[in-house]
Amino acid sequence: MKKYYSITELTREFGVSTRTLRFYEDEGLIHPERRGRTRLYRAADRRLLQEILRGRRIGFTIAEIREVIHVYKEPPGEIGQLKLMMKRIDEKREELRQKRRDIDETLAELDNAEEACLTRLVEIGVGT
Repeated sequence: MKKYYSITELTREFGVSTRTLRFYEDEGLIHPERRGRTRLYRAADRRLLQEILRGRRIGFTIAEIREVIHVYKEPPGEIGQLKLMMKRIDEKREELRQKRRDIDETLAELDNAEEACLTRLVEIGVGT
């Protein structure tokens, strides 16, 4: 395993921009070493980036990701992090289920509105 990764290596590997990596650094999520203006990412930074990107893909906010990372670094460590992660996953899953219900209701309302329009067009003698 390599000791350090360059910003270019990580952007290519994970398909993110340098701006994205700098943003995560500015947010305090990753802390690369610096040699002058060069950022050097350790294997731990690479793993953290992997977890950050997974969190973003499943809809976690930066604050939620920060919380999960922080829990890992403090007692109870990994156990606490995993329990918090499971809690956040359950919350995100329920949010998505609610959004699905909202979308289904909105689609039904749109269908009803369209049907009412078609019915009224027929009543006034306009073909569609």
